[in-house]
Amino acid sequence: MLPHLGELDFNPSAAYAEGRRAKAALDDARERVARALGARPREIVFTGGGSEADTLAIGGAARALRGRRKHVVTSAIEHRAVLRAVEVLRDDGFEVTILPVDGNGRVDPSGFSAALRDDTALASVMLANNEIGTLQPIGELAALARARGVLFHTDAVQAPGRIPLDVAALGVDLLTLSSHKFYGPKGVGMLYVRTGTPLAPLVLGGGQESGLRAGTENVAGILGFAAALELAVADLDGEAARLRGLSDDFEAGILAEVPDVRINGLGASRLPNISSLAFAGIDAPALLVRLDLEGVAVSVGSACAAGSTQVSHVIAALGAPDWARRGTIRFSFGRLTGRQEVNELLAMLPRVIESVRNAVTI
Repeated sequence: MLPHLGELDFNPSAAYAEGRRAKAALDDARERVARALGARPREIVFTGGGSEADTLAIGGAARALRGRRKHVVTSAIEHRAVLRAVEVLRDDGFEVTILPVDGNGRVDPSGFSAALRDDTALASVMLANNEIGTLQPIGELAALARARGVLFHTDAVQAPGRIPLDVAALGVDLLTLSSHKFYGPKGVGMLYVRTGTPLAPLVLGGGQESGLRAGTENVAGILGFAAALELAVADLDGEAARLRGLSDDFEAGILAEVPDVRINGLGASRLPNISSLAFAGIDAPALLVRLDLEGVAVSVGSACAAGSTQVSHVIAALGAPDWARRGTIRFSFGRLTGRQEVNELLAMLPRVIESVRNAVTI
């Protein structure tokens, strides 16, 4: 990234030599990202982040099919970017079906199939949930959608570096990624758009990104995106196994030492790096503050909803009891997490839980 933040920081749309060099770097990054996903370079559209890419996929597909189709389908545990985009479509006259999930956060394929209609424009179901880590049967859902002539989008932001990711194997028409989720720079996202997929641009202006996303591209950030994605794909097997070992040991240790704990999504296939735990008799924000004082960075849900006092819509959709909705904390493991950190957490957490529970009952 560094040269394109300094001496090579030129507009890739410019016709002069420096601009052409920036355009060549941009084209190279697009090819590398496409190769990592099993896509074609022209199917990669760079955006300003994952939320923008989700909005483009949902709003752009619906606008492109307006007049012929007026119905969209999604699930109750999607990222807020997807749910908000769907709400905007509802306000604009589209009909919306929000599918329930089972107690482990999984969409039922038969229920998904039954929700599709002749006038369904788009279905959007995330590949891996950002709060509980549950994986969805995206290949099966996408095939059901295709059989009905329905476009299929998946938010795959949580997937790179944790599970294999290939657009052909998934069979999706649209797929979203966000750079910072796999240690690339913040403020860079990507939307995969299968060749032939109807999509109307939402950001208007110049003809950048094949006319689907106007605005001068962030060349340095996009190069960082490409490099980070290549590293995530190259290290996938070893890093995923390491993360799975850490999260499994953490969950086993907590269940052995702390009473009245629920692991959200335990019965489903999950990402190797997310453990969502509900503690009875705990107010999650209070526990978060105590853990922060202990030097532990955790979340009560999605970081994108930080500051909200509402119960997580994901945990609520699981049909969890009230105590679990109030007492859920998400623990995430990553490249900076080692065995020592997990051991220290296991040694400290039972004491903190007991302290918070006693404080609540006094």
